[in-house]
Amino acid sequence: MKLPKEKILGVGDKVQLRTQEKIWQGNVLESYDSEIILLKLESGYNIGIRENTILDLKVLEKAKENIKEKKQLEQNKKLPNIAMIITGGTISSRLDPKTGGVIYTDEEEILNIAPEISKIANIVKIEKPFQKWSEDMSFLDWKILAEKTCELVNNSEIDGVIITHGTDFLHYTASALSFYLRDLTKPVALTYSQRSIDRGSTDAALNLICSVRYAVSDIAEVAIIGHKNLDDNLCLAMPGTKTRKMHTSRRDTFKTINSTPLAEISSDLKQPIKFLKNFNARVKNEKVKTKLDAQYSDKVSLIQIHPGQNPEILDFLVEKETKGIILEVAGIGQVPGKNAKYNFLPTIKKLIEKGIVICATPQTIYGTLNPNVYSAGRELEKTGIIFLKDMLPETALVKLSWILGHKSREFQGKENVRQKLLENISNEFSENCETNFDF
Repeated sequence: MKLPKEKILGVGDKVQLRTQEKIWQGNVLESYDSEIILLKLESGYNIGIRENTILDLKVLEKAKENIKEKKQLEQNKKLPNIAMIITGGTISSRLDPKTGGVIYTDEEEILNIAPEISKIANIVKIEKPFQKWSEDMSFLDWKILAEKTCELVNNSEIDGVIITHGTDFLHYTASALSFYLRDLTKPVALTYSQRSIDRGSTDAALNLICSVRYAVSDIAEVAIIGHKNLDDNLCLAMPGTKTRKMHTSRRDTFKTINSTPLAEISSDLKQPIKFLKNFNARVKNEKVKTKLDAQYSDKVSLIQIHPGQNPEILDFLVEKETKGIILEVAGIGQVPGKNAKYNFLPTIKKLIEKGIVICATPQTIYGTLNPNVYSAGRELEKTGIIFLKDMLPETALVKLSWILGHKSREFQGKENVRQKLLENISNEFSENCETNFDF
């Protein structure tokens, strides 16, 4: 079918195409082949349809011109004030009708999807220290983010801070801020979305509303705010060092591991926040300030142990000047030993004796390590490795980096490093993790 003039399609038009196989419906994308019509289907997938296979075509809705209207944020002097830091990720993006991918949007579009925010608090400051997908962030970005967050928290005119962020490595950032911000006096909420803000199924609106409610609450902790389940009415505030992304695409992807969420937050503004555990409370004395301690070393690595693995990978890391290694070990504390093709024990012992800090975390994620149950665990313990109980591997990497980044005497030396790693500094250890098992 050769399209007649009156049916020439524009980028963004919503159309229905009928081929011999089926009927397709979606939005037109920019195509680089004049013989192919490219569609963004409602499922989110893109499909190319050859023009000569189309039997019938209907334009259901012409694309609207995207006119950005700058709006002055409403201010209500009776409401608390909060600041927002935008870093990137899906929550900061929308569909690009030309490519079918997503592009970064501006703060007005983000805030406009949740008008309820204006009934909770005033957004008095918006910062964009950088815009990156979370997989592109580094230790330096976490430091920059901590510096900006600390500055805002210590501003007497701001009652709380919200950070919008990509999901994939959000839990690393949450852990970093949990260590970098000492004696936190106000709430810091990190939030996200799994679907871009221009999609009807976006989870951004609920997450933003609940994040604002958290930011004006009495909980002075770094928390990840996101859907409790697949419904669209409840969020959880989850502790920064005990939360992990557990699904590639579900709205409720983040789960609190081996611990309990801080609070349950409803989109119904009449419902009070439901506190689920003890927490560090907001400090109302403005003379008390949050301290910035954004020290780090990027000479750290995280390795998952697997069958048949050659321990020479550890030697390679040390050759590249790695100073600390987190090993995700098997079971409750095992690595391939003397009966394996490659015995890890001699290499681990040798490197520890050279001054490399090597720690063990459970690759099962849930549960805790206990090297005393099996002989394999006891043999591993003899190497000098530090068993980090139920600490999440990502949190362990961030904590090890933070400790090794310090130059003060209390952080120097083998025993001091061990002591700091085993100290429960930011609630990274759980007293009881056997009963908290929830997918």
